[in-house]
Amino acid sequence: MERWERDLATRDTNRKVLPFDWGTDWLHSIGFPGIPAHTNGDSADWMERFVSEALADSDRFFAYEPVRDYRLSQGELTFTSAVRSRYPENNTVRALWFPTPKDRGRALIVLPQWNSGPDGHVGLAKLLNRFGISALRMTMAYHAERRPAETARADYHCSANVGRTIHASRQSVIDVRACIDWLEQQGYQRIGVLGTSLGSCVAFIAAAHDTRLRAGIFNHVSMYFSDVVWTGLSTKYVRDSFAGNVSQDELRRYWSLISPASYLDRMHGRELRSLLVWASHDSTFLPVYSRQVLEHFREKKLPHEVFHLPCGHYTTGQFPFNLMDGLAMCRFAARHL
Repeated sequence: MERWERDLATRDTNRKVLPFDWGTDWLHSIGFPGIPAHTNGDSADWMERFVSEALADSDRFFAYEPVRDYRLSQGELTFTSAVRSRYPENNTVRALWFPTPKDRGRALIVLPQWNSGPDGHVGLAKLLNRFGISALRMTMAYHAERRPAETARADYHCSANVGRTIHASRQSVIDVRACIDWLEQQGYQRIGVLGTSLGSCVAFIAAAHDTRLRAGIFNHVSMYFSDVVWTGLSTKYVRDSFAGNVSQDELRRYWSLISPASYLDRMHGRELRSLLVWASHDSTFLPVYSRQVLEHFREKKLPHEVFHLPCGHYTTGQFPFNLMDGLAMCRFAARHL
């Protein structure tokens, strides 16, 4: 299993080591909390201040202006992201719409994994239809059609640029919330979110900040965004760029703003039902970090179910594990939406 996992994880040949950058200019563009355009050598201090203030008022950090230009054409929903980046391609959100006439007002927003292509999780969306659930498969920031021409991968969503990674995750979370708005406009009241890998992290933060979501399916889980990047087999080239600039503990603090661990307490008192999926041979979301999530959900007595896969991260996409995973997620959605 480990050899199979490694072979799948290392088959891509277009990975590019990008230089370390604090990326405070990306946080300055958000406008909250205040951070200067030029930090004059104090980037670490400003980053700490930004993270502290944003965590103290995360509702405001993940707030957004309503979208007013939704367009559905030939099964694709497009709209202008409420968060603007420097790349026009990335500022148009794209989502494939898979309705089913028997959904009984149930819909699930689906977020594929990091570096997923335009067809990512289309098969899962169609499988959800067979369980009587409509699916809106959203492309996250910098992925597929939203990827800038200068990049070969979705590196701008997760890289050694600390601030840009925060900005990208915030954009994807807010795009999910805009998708919830659209589904409500279509008359849907029983809405959930399903995310895989990076999509799982984005889905969790969206669920923590939007009480309209009734079910959350988190396919591969970890407490901290940075721990996955620091220890994962598929992100070793990203970690290498941090060497000599920040430690694992420091990065965990900076990226706590885009980590599930920071928002677990927001799940208390909610009707939200969660499915936590983890794999015992995962080379990216290491099992030690997945078990931390399971333990915290149990300790906090948050409503949840657990599904264990006897495979790894990349092998989850291979038969029979992809079928096992897909059926478990669809059955959970059918029960709790």
